[in-house]
Amino acid sequence: MTFNSGEFLIFFPITLLLYFLLPKKWSRYSLLMMSLVFYLAWNVKLVFLILFTTAVSYFSALKIEKTERKSVKKTFLVITLIACLGVLFFFKYYNFLAETFGWALGTIMGNTYDFTLNLVLPVGISFYTFQTLSYVIDVYRGDEKAERDFSLFALYVIFFPQLVAGPIERPGNLLPQLRDKNPLTADNVRAGLWKMAVGFFKKIVVADFIAEYVNAVYNNAADATGWGVVIGSMLFAVQIYCDFSGYTDIAIGCARIMGIKLMKNFDRPYKAQTIKEFWARWHISLSQWFRDYLYFPLGGSRCSRSRHMFNIMVVFLVSGLWHGASWTFVIWGALHGVYRIVGELTAKPREKLWAKLKVNTSSVIFGYIRRFFTFVLVCFSWIFFRANSLSDLGILLGKLFSGWGSLPETLSAMGLGITAIIVTVLSIIIMAELDIITDVQSSDSAMSASRKTSVMWIIWAVAFAWTMLLSVGGASTFIYFQF
Repeated sequence: MTFNSGEFLIFFPITLLLYFLLPKKWSRYSLLMMSLVFYLAWNVKLVFLILFTTAVSYFSALKIEKTERKSVKKTFLVITLIACLGVLFFFKYYNFLAETFGWALGTIMGNTYDFTLNLVLPVGISFYTFQTLSYVIDVYRGDEKAERDFSLFALYVIFFPQLVAGPIERPGNLLPQLRDKNPLTADNVRAGLWKMAVGFFKKIVVADFIAEYVNAVYNNAADATGWGVVIGSMLFAVQIYCDFSGYTDIAIGCARIMGIKLMKNFDRPYKAQTIKEFWARWHISLSQWFRDYLYFPLGGSRCSRSRHMFNIMVVFLVSGLWHGASWTFVIWGALHGVYRIVGELTAKPREKLWAKLKVNTSSVIFGYIRRFFTFVLVCFSWIFFRANSLSDLGILLGKLFSGWGSLPETLSAMGLGITAIIVTVLSIIIMAELDIITDVQSSDSAMSASRKTSVMWIIWAVAFAWTMLLSVGGASTFIYFQF
């Protein structure tokens, strides 16, 4: 079941009715039950995995809090790490490692070796694994109290809006909100519907529409041109943002209707003027998770310069591997690591250069120039992220140095006629305007007349697009579901 499916149109109203109509004692259980139903709709057989990691995390946290012995605390922390990361590594990375080992052995021995297994990747496993780990680690550090109520902790892990693709919530934010039943208020409904409408617009009207032109390049690498790679990568930058932030907006909106506030996961990332700022705006919950549970424990920036650079690279390599079990993702992470390291090493020399040249670095024009170059760097990195394989990646990169072809012929091959270009540009402009409106007008404030009009237009656009998509076989799944 996805947010942009017909089943969800039935599931969500039933969930709301049960949550608000049942007494406080039972509303939480109904929400837990419906969250399980939401997950079971993906794969009934794999539900035991999330229940297993949930149970291990729950009991380990209780043991950690109960004992005063550091050795016992560490033992149960290690048990949690082994259980949660073990499940994650086996289902997500075993075949990746087996293929790599088989290739290396085959290269040496001259034979073909296949050690892969027929595994199904549990949906959302990377997200709920990190969520359970953050809980146990926080209890171990003494930052959080262990939750006694298993049903409440299970709901924290399985809460359906953010279960599949985040945001990755911290126990300090989500658990207290799930503990009490929230009243139905007009402000929450308005704010929630607004976020959902914006999310559906991003996903259905923008991301799914652009996907066709992106696929025309990346699924036919051999026939691509240099112009195709550039245009396809820029469009993919928009597609993945609208796809992922669209999911987050819908998740935040669903929870907000129930009076539950999830954390902000995107902050207009393509406004960033540096790669460091980009990662402070993109997938914020993941960036903060790696900062708090990997970067800081490694030493952060409070160490030698060489160790600081090493810490940055480790974080981005792990981030790349987190996104996918493929060398393309590892290289993508490494590339962003290089971006960050170069940015750190050249920060002071660049400041001196601008001062020597008397460049006003606080000017609007300079800001736009920095934003443009950051966007170019990010778009270049998306080539590594989107490439279907290492061989395709090599072909696509090669196209940037030869075989640019004709721009009109490239647009025609991609299916980008004049009408498609106009629709694409208008959709992107509207999407950007919606992000601005969301930033300017707090979701807690009263909805203005102009905003009400905007909401109606969005709802009609989404309803029309949704109807058209469902009539031809259904809307596409969200990109980050594979992670």
